[in-house]
Amino acid sequence: MIKINVLAGFLTGIVSTATGMILYILLFSDLGLQPTLKDALRNDYLGKIIVLGAALNFLPFFVFLKKDLVYHARGVLLSMVVIAVALAVYKFW
Repeated sequence: MIKINVLAGFLTGIVSTATGMILYILLFSDLGLQPTLKDALRNDYLGKIIVLGAALNFLPFFVFLKKDLVYHARGVLLSMVVIAVALAVYKFW
């Protein structure tokens, strides 16, 4: 049961990051979603967009902690670690 709760938190963290990226692009970019992502990949600032999107993970993390869903919060934290490692590998590859 614990693994399912951590997995649910992990998926929540990934979806929250993707949602944050989409919201950031739609609110602050003059281009659309796909052209902005292509431009970010071409000009090497995709990692910055992902990090700004990952800031939205604070919301589910603290909501899970407030509701005493500790293993869900651990899953969100795990998703943040996976995103950070993936960005480090992407940046230094």
